[in-house]
Amino acid sequence: MWLRRLDAAISDAERREAERARGAARRPPAPAWLIETGIGDGPPTYVHAGDCYAAKGARMKGITAEQARRALYEQVPACPHCRPDSRLRVVE
Repeated sequence: MWLRRLDAAISDAERREAERARGAARRPPAPAWLIETGIGDGPPTYVHAGDCYAAKGARMKGITAEQARRALYEQVPACPHCRPDSRLRVVE
């Protein structure tokens, strides 16, 4: 009886791990650049690098490097933590 329970538990754990691995493989890549919009789809508040630890939440939208440069040139502030303006070589 215990052997069947152990086998079922092992089988369940292996199935969950396989599902997790499939989900990770199918996940789209993270965007390289993000723009943070204001509350209620307000004007953009910051441009972030994709790996910025401060870029969290539902108001983030993935953008291309060219869109990030354009936003920085249009006076959208660069995140003070990840400094996308330095990475994109945008000078004020």
